[in-house]
Amino acid sequence: MRSITVEMDYIGGVLSENHYRGRRRDGGFYVKKETRGWMMDLGWKIKTAHIEDWSLPLKVKVDGRFKNTHRQPDLSNLGTVILNAIEEAIGVNDRDMRWQDGEVSYGEPALLTITITEAK
Repeated sequence: MRSITVEMDYIGGVLSENHYRGRRRDGGFYVKKETRGWMMDLGWKIKTAHIEDWSLPLKVKVDGRFKNTHRQPDLSNLGTVILNAIEEAIGVNDRDMRWQDGEVSYGEPALLTITITEAK
């Protein structure tokens, strides 16, 4: 069973499912610039593992270290952004991924540890 672990800076509320998109004048949506950059960075970090060749479904677990309880998001709200970043990077549909909230701790710098594991 293969696995990859990636550490990413937590850049704040723009990673939240509720805040990562903005509205266009024509009524559509766009992904905010800082969120798009973060998603691309995550994609580059995981491409070397060739996850697209792994057995599905993939398990995606996220642990977070945040400055304090006021800065702590609900980890599940990060799922949409993280799963979409993985999907864009490797082409595996997010319906073939299983989300799991991990552990939360406090300290600096704010950090997300993303672990992607192959199905058994």
